[in-house]
Amino acid sequence: MNDVPHLSEDDLRICRSRAQQLLAERASQADIAVVTEQLGRYPRGFISVAARCQQCGTPLVVATRPLITERVKHPTPFPTTFYLTSPEAVKAASHLESAGVMVELQELYGEEATAGEAAAAQASGAAASDAVETADSGEAQGDNLERHRQYVCAHEMYLAVRNELARELGDSQEHILNISAGGMPTRVKCLHALVGHALAMGPGVNPVGDEALHRMKHEFDPAVCRCTLKVADFER
Repeated sequence: MNDVPHLSEDDLRICRSRAQQLLAERASQADIAVVTEQLGRYPRGFISVAARCQQCGTPLVVATRPLITERVKHPTPFPTTFYLTSPEAVKAASHLESAGVMVELQELYGEEATAGEAAAAQASGAAASDAVETADSGEAQGDNLERHRQYVCAHEMYLAVRNELARELGDSQEHILNISAGGMPTRVKCLHALVGHALAMGPGVNPVGDEALHRMKHEFDPAVCRCTLKVADFER
């Protein structure tokens, strides 16, 4: 049975498979060491590396369990399953945010993308002389709705992976139900989280993360090694 509303069975299988892969490929001591250096602290709740530099293998994103229990007095709910750790990726995402890219992406993918739906419906009854303009408006609105639908799907896939991790690890999600990351599914609030999701799941899952990665290629690209910290240095 589909445990995430609206998510197709195919997408749900992809999410469950990804979660099982993350659980099977646990972080090594070298991974923990390099991520600790990247973050400046021990990575609590660290399950495994969710994305690596394609050239040197250094962690870019880590997968974190839904309920952090180690090194804390009380269990801490943690909704951000995919956490961007690469200093180069973090800096590139910050540069996009400071350039105002989030505002643009919010208009394309967030709740604003559906704001004209009622107006488009009203325009459909316009006079025949306005038919071309109405058709163009309707087409643009259809694009907006499709982009928003993709963003909602990304949110649901995020939840599906975390649901599987929680089920396998026995972690409660009662305090983070329906909360994903980065502002999904209505807002674009944190490109770091959305880029982390895109890197962890691969192209075609998170459209905002994919778009951010495209725009930062000159500064960060998982296929081009610009890593100042390398996991190989921690394996010696």
